[in-house]
Amino acid sequence: MDAFEAIATKLDVREFASKKVPGEVKRKVLEAARLTASSRNSQHWRFILVQDRANLKRLAADSTSGKWVEGADFAVMILTDPTVNGNMIDAGRALQDMELAAWDSGVASGIYVGVVEDAVRRDYAIPDGLRVSAILGFGYPKRRIVGRKNRKPLEELVFPERYGERLQPSNLA
Repeated sequence: MDAFEAIATKLDVREFASKKVPGEVKRKVLEAARLTASSRNSQHWRFILVQDRANLKRLAADSTSGKWVEGADFAVMILTDPTVNGNMIDAGRALQDMELAAWDSGVASGIYVGVVEDAVRRDYAIPDGLRVSAILGFGYPKRRIVGRKNRKPLEELVFPERYGERLQPSNLA
């Protein structure tokens, strides 16, 4: 699928089928993260791959907003160095690239950021110098995904030249 189609059809999923994601797809997802640009090419992020059922269950228990991750085939924790300017932007870029790489193979994903900090650090040996920026759960969707998004029109979101100016088709010519 082309990049725009992936963006237009990718929806967050929190219910996954029991079908296993092949190792080559997992590698592709992790490679997408590795290849993502970072602030000053610092490559400060680190990723924890969680795929053991017991560890996925523990990850769900260590969550305040991602209990659903227990049903994922695998999860990836994105850790960033909070001393790097733009670290949260870097986390967002890596997670988006991972999600789109997965979706290209029909693998759905969802994201959450709510964790019980002490528990997740202890359970996954996360060093003090790194922040848990986001966690993504991946798997084949339990239900068929239509891919229709409910989004505001461009005219409500984009202003040519100055905030409040009305976007017209001629502005994009």
